[in-house]
Amino acid sequence: MLPYGAWSAPPLVLGALSGPLPKLGVVAVALLAAAVMLHREVRFQALTMLGALVLAPVLLLSDIWHSPQLSVVHRHPLVAAVGSLLALGAVLAAALVLRRRPALVAGAILLALPFRIPIHAGGTTSNLLVPLYFVVAAGSLAFVLDGLRSPAAAGPASGGITCEPPVPASDRWTDAPPARWLERLLAAYIVLYAVQATYSPKFEKALQQMVFFYVPFALAYCLLRRIDWTPRLTRMCVGLLAGLALLFALVGFVEYATKTIFLNPSLIAANSVHTYFTVNSVFFDPNIFGRFLALVMVLLGAVLLYARRERTQLATLGVLAILWGGLVLTLSRSSLGALLVGLAALAALRWQVRRAVLAAAVVVAAAAAAIAVSPTTFGLNQGLNGASSGRPGLVSGGIDLFGARPLWGYGSGSFETEYTARHHQPGQTLSASHTIPITIAAEQGLIGELVYVALVVAALVTLLHRARADPARVAVAAAFIALAFHTLLYADFLEDPIAWTLLAVGVALARRSPEPRTADSVLGRDRPLEQQLA
Repeated sequence: MLPYGAWSAPPLVLGALSGPLPKLGVVAVALLAAAVMLHREVRFQALTMLGALVLAPVLLLSDIWHSPQLSVVHRHPLVAAVGSLLALGAVLAAALVLRRRPALVAGAILLALPFRIPIHAGGTTSNLLVPLYFVVAAGSLAFVLDGLRSPAAAGPASGGITCEPPVPASDRWTDAPPARWLERLLAAYIVLYAVQATYSPKFEKALQQMVFFYVPFALAYCLLRRIDWTPRLTRMCVGLLAGLALLFALVGFVEYATKTIFLNPSLIAANSVHTYFTVNSVFFDPNIFGRFLALVMVLLGAVLLYARRERTQLATLGVLAILWGGLVLTLSRSSLGALLVGLAALAALRWQVRRAVLAAAVVVAAAAAAIAVSPTTFGLNQGLNGASSGRPGLVSGGIDLFGARPLWGYGSGSFETEYTARHHQPGQTLSASHTIPITIAAEQGLIGELVYVALVVAALVTLLHRARADPARVAVAAAFIALAFHTLLYADFLEDPIAWTLLAVGVALARRSPEPRTADSVLGRDRPLEQQLA
């Protein structure tokens, strides 16, 4: 057995893993992901997707090549090679299945969205969406296999995961603004982030953001956008999310009853010194758990508003009650706020904006009264900074960073490094300002901020345009609005795969249904129950 570090890679590989090439590689993989999103020729999409699938792991290796995590590779290269071949074989087998049943991509991605696995890379431990990466790799490979066999012309690939949903070219909503602009801005944001990573003092983090989040999520967006989201598939996916949320809420109830946290050592320590007890289920973070529950509750709220079957309404109410209990136990104020904003958006889309504003005003007044009666309950006796876990201080520090370098910022992924150098307090841990616009302003300056604002506006216009007549689109739009609000209080916008999923499904639904659809057709009330389940 060779000692650690004795095995050396070929000179070409070592050259690729050092020097300026990783920075060029980050820009290159961002351009490949952008090309997949924007180009309409199938063969070109397949080639660029294949390039992104290959280059992203190479970039990750360049970041962790000399880290202890790869000691087994250095000591046992043959074992590592066999393991890699087995993993590739599993991805290929899954890809062959998805080629035959492309609709399974939707369910597989949704099923994998919540599950994270802690992995130590680049000197830090990250909770990574490994199951989702597997699904995205398999779905992308399925598209590549079909795309490379298709004629070099625009249009659907033959069989498998199609390039475009089966609608006439004249009805393709994404071939016209604002959805086309949304995709251009998504691609622009990824490329801009990569370019600004080249001068960042924290390039390693920017690289990890690119290979762990932006590239795989962009590929997932492309896969979901191409699926034909029929009413039956939409209902099945909502049911799948509801089932997952119920399961996670039950895990949270067990945690609360036993006063035991399964994951997140820092949360375990916090619970041991406070009178309250916060649950996080399987999410490592109670705020991410709360966000997931809130978004699922918004989707179910749409079902409750549009369904007419009494049995459906009663079942939905029961699920909402359980999820509400789980949400309360997270003690996530940002998630509770996101839920309220999402429900207000649902009300405005279902009825009239004036009524929704009036209801929201009543809720805000009631909340203000509750806080006035018992400010200690809400932590306001600690001041605004203490009640919000130090967020105002992070925001003000981020504004200072933006003021020091307003045009191009300090570089992608640099917030933690630059904030620590100027404002860090002993014992404080942070990774962002917990307010996405502030983080972007500090890291990417006015250039990145303008792209972010334009992206949010394009997303809202795309999701809301002619959405009132389609309950599924109403649900997706309201959920996205709730998520966008949550990112103002707890970061993670395009770093969250749910954001990409909502955008992809919203775009696909808008394109699939150029004519307004009734609630009956979406919820399946125009057919007997036994036909809906057939």
